[in-house]
Parts: sequence; C-alpha cells; structure tokens
Amino acid sequence: MATIIDGKKISAEIKEELKEKVEQLKEAGAEGTLAVIQVGDDPASGVYVRNKKKACAYIGLHSQSFELPEETTQKELLDLIERLNRDDAVNGILVQLPVPAHIDEKTVINAISPDKDVDGFHPQSVGSLTIGQPGFVSCTPAGIIELLKRSGVEMDGKHCVIVGRSNIVGKPMALLMLRENATVTVAHSHTRQLQELCRTADILIVAVGRKEFITGDYVRPGAVVIDVGIHRDEDNHLFGDVKYDEAFEKASMITPVPGGVGPMTIAMLMHNCVEAMTR
Repeated sequence: MATIIDGKKISAEIKEELKEKVEQLKEAGAEGTLAVIQVGDDPASGVYVRNKKKACAYIGLHSQSFELPEETTQKELLDLIERLNRDDAVNGILVQLPVPAHIDEKTVINAISPDKDVDGFHPQSVGSLTIGQPGFVSCTPAGIIELLKRSGVEMDGKHCVIVGRSNIVGKPMALLMLRENATVTVAHSHTRQLQELCRTADILIVAVGRKEFITGDYVRPGAVVIDVGIHRDEDNHLFGDVKYDEAFEKASMITPVPGGVGPMTIAMLMHNCVEAMTR
C-alpha cells in the first residue's frame, strides 16, 4: 500500500515561503502584478481563474482580471496582450486556456513577452528549458519536481516513464527529469507494449488525458506514481488518468486526484510570478 503524496500540504508550504519572499521584495521597493485574461465563460476556466487570483491575494501579489466576451476577436485579444507587454507595472501575463475556437492558441501564446510568460508556454521559455538556460518553466511539470523533492523521492539514476507527450506536461516533464539525472522514457497511447514498459518505471508520471487509462497492471511494485489527469463524471466526481485503488495497492507513493498535482500547478505559477518580480 502506498504513501499518499499530499499536494495540498506541499503547495501550502510553497505559498507560505513565497508570501515571505514577496514581503521582502516589497520592503526593497518591488511590486508584483499578474494580469489574467479569460475569453468566454467556460465554467472550469472560471474556477481556475478565481483560484489564481485568490493565490495572488494570499501571497501578496496584485492581480488584474480581464474577462472578455466569447465573441472577442483575435486582434482585440492580441492588442490587449501587447498593451500589457508594454505596461511596466505588470510582471506576468496569463491567458486562460482553452480560448474560443476562432482564436489561434499558438498565436496568443507567442504574443506574450517571454519576460512575462509566467505559464512557461512561449517557445523561448521552452527553448531555454531545453538547453538549460534560465527561463520560466511550465507550472505543472515544475510542480511535480517539487512534489518529488519535498516527498524525499530520489530521482538521480532512476528510470522515469512519462506517459504523455504534450507541450504543456509530457515534453517539459522529460526535460526536467533529465535535469535531475533520471533516465527518461517518453511513452504515449500509441506506444507498443506500453504495459510492460510502464512496469519498468521507478517513477511513473501519467499525463495521457484518458480517464483511468493506467490500471494496477501497469505499476511495478514499489514504484512512485504521479497522476496528472483530471476528469469529471456526470455526478461531478473527479478521476485521474490512473485507476487509483489498483495503483495504490502496488505503489510505494502516489498522488491522489484531487489534491495531488493540481494544487502544485497554482503554487508554481505563483513561484513564476515572484520570479518575475525579481527580474
């Protein structure tokens, strides 16, 4: 049976540390402001935006909220981003994804100044991560690294299998694990003999986007299992990409859904915002 990795507790610790750092920066004359843009009224996006603003208030950052109607044009959104890029009072800019279908997501991400790209999605941020230069790191993978470190999980020399190859989680996760001297295999839903491959993992990170795709048969006894997925059923219950009860019986440590990786994403967004204050 596994030890549960408590993302809520660890994220609260990080936010307390950041709150103290923000106080010190303010005493030195620095101010921090995060601009959050939401286009449309998607309920899930609304919850995420409220949580981000709440986290800002808690650690002592200002937040500006721009809630734009669904019919906002791409040009109007890009004009707003450009105005915020030029505003020296704004340290970080975040556009809540997804955006409506008539707006090109890549164009929006590329429009944000790399100096204010606290989500870590801009190609320059990704390139910096790839070659080991300073830059903002995508919040979910950065949060997973903190979860592992603060839970005492040794990464050096361990075999990490990442199931998922997205630009937001899978690919940056692989780069961060390499930075920690892990041996990394990136797999996905098309990988042949996936079950056998997953059973070779000391650390199994699952971000495949399919509800309970990974069962207990994929988990090597004693492995650390990190579940990035989040899915709601018709009764509003939350599930991950891992069949939790089965994996729990085999793993040495496991993240729950909810309360595992999710809280860490916002904690690391706050970390990036504080980093932006110091630049």
